Amino acid sequence: MNQLERKNKELSALLEVSMILGSSFDLEKNLFQSMKTLSDYLDMNRGTITLLDQNTSELRIVVSYGLTKEQLSRGKYRIGEGIVGRVVETGSPIVVPDIGKEPLFLNRTRSRIRKDNISFLCVPIKIKNEILGVLSVDRLFDETVYFEEDLRVLKIVATLVGQAIKLYQRFKEEQLKGQELTLELKGHYSLPNIVFVSERMQDIIKTCLKVANSRATVLLRGESGTGKELLAKAIHYESSRANGPFIAVNCAAIPENLLEAELFGYDKGAFTGAVVSKPGKFELADKGTIFLDEIGDLSIPLQAKILRVLQEQTFERLGGTKTINVDVRIIAATNRNLEEMVNKNIFREDLYWRLNVVPIFIPPLRERREDIPVLVDYFLKKFNKEYGKEISFDSKALERLILYSWPGNIRELVNTIERIVLLTENNIVLESDLPIFIKTEVKSDLLKKPQDSDSLTDEIKDIEKIRIIDALRRSDYNQSEAARILGITSRQIGYKIRKYGIELKKKRSTGKQ
Repeated sequence: MNQLERKNKELSALLEVSMILGSSFDLEKNLFQSMKTLSDYLDMNRGTITLLDQNTSELRIVVSYGLTKEQLSRGKYRIGEGIVGRVVETGSPIVVPDIGKEPLFLNRTRSRIRKDNISFLCVPIKIKNEILGVLSVDRLFDETVYFEEDLRVLKIVATLVGQAIKLYQRFKEEQLKGQELTLELKGHYSLPNIVFVSERMQDIIKTCLKVANSRATVLLRGESGTGKELLAKAIHYESSRANGPFIAVNCAAIPENLLEAELFGYDKGAFTGAVVSKPGKFELADKGTIFLDEIGDLSIPLQAKILRVLQEQTFERLGGTKTINVDVRIIAATNRNLEEMVNKNIFREDLYWRLNVVPIFIPPLRERREDIPVLVDYFLKKFNKEYGKEISFDSKALERLILYSWPGNIRELVNTIERIVLLTENNIVLESDLPIFIKTEVKSDLLKKPQDSDSLTDEIKDIEKIRIIDALRRSDYNQSEAARILGITSRQIGYKIRKYGIELKKKRSTGKQ
């Protein structure tokens, strides 16, 4: 083999190994394929990865290409023992030109029967000054290949392997930390489906648990899709009212002319069609909790009635005269700026102060990105089980999910993961398999440098506004279609259009001129 052919094979092998190690978080499989690549391209046989256990100081072969399971199980060493142990001890590569003439070579795996003309190359796997283990290969002695060339290639591969191992360790630590924290909270506090690792969410959960057993009204603030109803349920089921009903009402989803009857009920004959009396949500929530979502969308007259329930725990049904007493704890939620609404006299100030006893601000997903990997893992397992699949994300795809701004927050993430699990044809989701809106956002020029914006918050707002404008343009300013493109609801896009003051152009005419 001439030098040019050798160089081409080296480059091909390094490229292949790099792609393999970045393909997924299945570390053992990736390391095995990498060792196979060295054998296929460069005739480096019996490639092994031996890792150091920091707790026991034992070296153990964890992956090998060319050894049987029995041979691999024998591959255990102490630091300083044999060639492998000496490489870990010194942190330097060792080359044995002929293993039959080297007393330090232990052949502990008992995989070499004929020792003549076999060279053994061993390089440390390390990141900065931390020794993680050893990469070793056999090769038939070849005078046309200098050991310096082999060592150069192996050092590069060892660096790639070391980076993959550290990334995998960090991923598993975060995953374990999230699982342990979730299990701890579920077991001790009974908070189902709340998955997180971020300190901000830990603080929020602590606050929820502190107020759970009080009668204090809680006001959950945050963007749509951040999990406000989930937290409201957690507060309810941690309280002394856990055996009572939990009634949720979305104040924005019910037409205003029906909402009063829905909340307070009505007596027979209260209006045309009221042939029987019907209790409202407040009556149904007696001895329990009522969750009023999107409370900022209430009309002023309904705000006055809610205020009375808060103050006196009494109300009358629509069309009725009898005063009804209830024992109800109110938890409210909104994504609107209530303070601004109070200043504009479209939200009652007295109701605001009654609701705002314990305000809890839930950050959007883009402000707690450390929660994204554990949320992805949680919902991936959920939908894999539901649809009988074994889908996983490779490292680059997961990185894209972490970088995406998630304007629809957890709700959008859940929908995205389910869609991917349903539609993907491969077990490993690559970066190229992700929905176009995720790839487009991260790749686009919309991600400015920090110095181009006054703050991270302003930068995120600019990105979100531009994405909404782009979606409206692509959908010919059809808000429902634009919302579908963005993966959010029509109500959410309507709110954001008002929030950012986006001008809605008229739809293009499709008729003949």
